[in-house]
Amino acid sequence: MLRFVTAGESHGQALVAWISGLPAGVPVDMEFISRELHRRQLGHGRGARQRIEKDQADILAGVRHGKTIGAPIAMRLENRDWKNWEKALPVEDSEGAEDAQRRLTAPRPGHADLAGSQKFNFHDARYILERASARETVARVAAGALAKLLLREFGVTILSHSVAVGHFQLERAATWEEIVSICDNLESPLRCVDPEIEAKMVAEVDKVLRAGDSVGGIFEVVARGLPPGLGTHVQWDEKLDARLAQAVMSIQAVKAVELGTGVTNAGSFGSEVQDEIFYDGSLKRFGRSSNRAGGLEGGITNGQDVVIRGYLKPISTLRRALMTADLNTKEVVKAAYERSDVCVVPAGGVAGEAMVAIVFAGAFLEKFGGDSLEETRRNFDGYQRQLDNF
Repeated sequence: MLRFVTAGESHGQALVAWISGLPAGVPVDMEFISRELHRRQLGHGRGARQRIEKDQADILAGVRHGKTIGAPIAMRLENRDWKNWEKALPVEDSEGAEDAQRRLTAPRPGHADLAGSQKFNFHDARYILERASARETVARVAAGALAKLLLREFGVTILSHSVAVGHFQLERAATWEEIVSICDNLESPLRCVDPEIEAKMVAEVDKVLRAGDSVGGIFEVVARGLPPGLGTHVQWDEKLDARLAQAVMSIQAVKAVELGTGVTNAGSFGSEVQDEIFYDGSLKRFGRSSNRAGGLEGGITNGQDVVIRGYLKPISTLRRALMTADLNTKEVVKAAYERSDVCVVPAGGVAGEAMVAIVFAGAFLEKFGGDSLEETRRNFDGYQRQLDNF
């Protein structure tokens, strides 16, 4: 069973990722993990924090001589900004430490500040902010990179691109080749496959930056190379589309999730949206005439690309602050402002890739099992023969 958790605060010493259940013998490419972490930091509209941090994963356990050993893997990801917060967020209390705290008593509309403070009975939202921050996705991306490395052994690739930023949207389906190309181009400002649309997106980000505002958008994650048969239809909480939706929805600022062309399908006739089936004798595989289902039918992968979109609201921290109520005085005040991004759509896509990879790695191991990579491969190869003979 594949499990992962994260720990750490936005301005604490470090973030920690813990992942358990990977088979022994999976090659761990540190350059690949570093590249994934770097991709998360890119994108037009990111804040000054990205110029401070140079995210790197320090693996403390579970990997030896470049391969997993079947034990839990622990990773530490240093926060370089900690030196500026050490006095405000010390682990141990000390005399006079209260004077150095950076209290936050003006909760930001749309953020976890107020709801979290009420839940934990804090009259300082600092502790809520620190854990609710999207900085936590650094640990997710590190864990997701390990999941990607497992899936890569079996020909599975997971990538993302930006479909919309603010009022500008890509109005056509991106090809796989376009997605691969834009993900290889680390200089792309917003990772959109259409240069003209991307230029309009960049102008939108510049507009909200000048206005002290923020902007949301849509990212699309595509998983290619998955076999049919991952997931199941037999229980509500085992359906793979439901698990994917939860995983992507858990990313900070994501407020809606779409599989395939689900939103369009809801306003169409059945004859317009079902993917007709054919059989390719040369490949010994069934296929579909289209992929409106997004690669999943009945909670099970069908062999098509899995396509999932995350809809990001504009982030809650605004330089042009909205009005709120102080946690202590209850008076009307301007919401707190912390150094922040104005657009995180490309970064959201990388976090989406990580969460999708973790879900699929878990489903893959549920299907094929194996304490070692060799055992998993034998089981996978046997299933491929089953499909050949179906």
